[in-house]
Amino acid sequence: MTGVILDNINSIEDLRKLSTADLKELAIEVRHFIIDTLSQHPGHLASSLGTVELTLALHYVFNTPDDKLIWDVGHQAYAHKIITGRRDQFSTIRTYGGLSGFPRMDESPFDAFGTGHSSTSISAALGMATASALQNNSKRQHIAVIGDGAMTGGEAFEALNNAGVSKSNILVVLNDNGISIDKAVGGLNKYLTRITASPKYNALKEKVWTKLGGNSEKPDKYAKHSLNFFQHMTFLAKTAALGAPNLFESLGFRYFGPIDGHDVEELVEVLSQLKEIKGPKLLHVVTKKGKGLRSAERHPITYHAPGKFNAETGDQIKSASSGMPLKYQDVFGRTIIELAEKNPAIVGITPAMPTGSSLNLMMAQMPSRAFDVGIAEQHAVTFAAGLAAQGMLPFCNIYSSFMQRAYDQIIHDVALQKLPVVLCLDRAGLVGDDGPTHHGAFDLAYLRPIPQLTICAPMDEHELRNMMYTAQLPNQGAVAIRYPRGLSVHADWKQPFQKLDVGKGRCVREGCDVAIVSLGHIGNSALAAAEQLQKEGLSVAVYDMRYLKPIDTQLLDEIFNRGFRRLVTLEDGVKKGGLGSAVLEYYASVGKTLPITQLGLPDSFVSHGTVAQLQRDCGIDVNGIANACRV
Repeated sequence: MTGVILDNINSIEDLRKLSTADLKELAIEVRHFIIDTLSQHPGHLASSLGTVELTLALHYVFNTPDDKLIWDVGHQAYAHKIITGRRDQFSTIRTYGGLSGFPRMDESPFDAFGTGHSSTSISAALGMATASALQNNSKRQHIAVIGDGAMTGGEAFEALNNAGVSKSNILVVLNDNGISIDKAVGGLNKYLTRITASPKYNALKEKVWTKLGGNSEKPDKYAKHSLNFFQHMTFLAKTAALGAPNLFESLGFRYFGPIDGHDVEELVEVLSQLKEIKGPKLLHVVTKKGKGLRSAERHPITYHAPGKFNAETGDQIKSASSGMPLKYQDVFGRTIIELAEKNPAIVGITPAMPTGSSLNLMMAQMPSRAFDVGIAEQHAVTFAAGLAAQGMLPFCNIYSSFMQRAYDQIIHDVALQKLPVVLCLDRAGLVGDDGPTHHGAFDLAYLRPIPQLTICAPMDEHELRNMMYTAQLPNQGAVAIRYPRGLSVHADWKQPFQKLDVGKGRCVREGCDVAIVSLGHIGNSALAAAEQLQKEGLSVAVYDMRYLKPIDTQLLDEIFNRGFRRLVTLEDGVKKGGLGSAVLEYYASVGKTLPITQLGLPDSFVSHGTVAQLQRDCGIDVNGIANACRV
């Protein structure tokens, strides 16, 4: 179900024919359309509900797609997709073969830059603005909409520092909703709150607004004075709210705002004025995450991506979970508390993902020993290194694809200095509908070359607990534990801890014809394939390596000496550089030859879909594993 106006928006040109009064009605229709669709086709709800008016105003004022509009973080761009020719496909969002949940350059010319991770928009916009200048295009506008806590990322500050002195034609729209995926943290959030909440600031703002005719019914008068109004606001932000120069102006930006991000008429007026101002500018827009759905407004963290829900009431539709295994992240969250109760050196760290990683459990129970550092993966790892250098034992929990952003810190600050930091890589392997920006495809390959780093992956929740327990014992050094998104294996998740022999694998199923050597949760699919092949008369052994580094060469020798006719290596990371590569390298180094089939992710970016669909396409589902054994 769409709406009277939305039904007739088949192009951006249709949008620009509307009056600003029509835009207000269109915003209501777009918001209802998002709610109705996502109630049955789950996606990122609250963020996109908060940017509806902003989306309409930006496309109304600027000449997109020639003007470049970049959304950061990308999950706030659903309204953008709806009004740029993808309305009829919107129900396919984040499904196999359907629309991506994030802007993608190959999906639409209106998606100026792919933004699945955060804090990249200002850098990209500055690069585009610089290119336009070099190409003698002085008319093109470059707009970065940065929100959901993305301004806390280090790259955003690096870009602000560079852009402010560049004189480039760039507009940064700071979508300030006080939330990322969890509640926004840190000094910048407090700074923005001081601007928007200062009583002196708001009293003077209202006085100037009234004086300039903001409460009258004369829009021409308001338009005439709007630029002066915002110049007054800049002065007030400096003096009344802050008592010091505005941060963004200190970096070379002209600062405007804060303004109401849900007043589409005001947004259009202000953006129209800013369009005529050259150089770097920043517009501070205040919005409410989850706007238009009461449940999402009250619980923006829960409704960031709530799954299916009732479109009328907002109530989530939850499937029965009684007797089901816990999610791996929940096992982590409960286990770190259990370990920390006995080991006072243990602390927890996450870059803005306490709920997703389940570190929020520790934050609630041990608030002085669990830290959310904001969207700052590099800082999180070096912060952990600093803690470790002073005798603490940090568990630094970062999603696998986000850990890529802290690669230098793992090498330079942790491994090189032999510091006992436990890197917990959640969402390893294929994550499903979030697609290629979020798949944990590369961790095994990018971590394996790092000296003085132990790398392991649990096959089930018991192994995860034992790996965490072993990692916090004395003299373990730097350890990386990677585990997937979603449910673990057994309902009885809690068993007594056991110290593992670091670098030692195990045989989990005997066989004599073919051997499967696997690492991590994907080994459960190997067991299922072996069971299937047993019915066909093919005897398949399954080995769980547990550790990628150091790899169990003694076990590999035993496998070779068993005389299997084929060896299949299985991993849910890229084949190049991971487990299969390690096995081949070892056998080559000792002059042993054996027919080996590598199963893993291809040398290409895997799209979005369900994990089952993607595993099938990559040949690492049960049938794909069985086929490799039959050869």
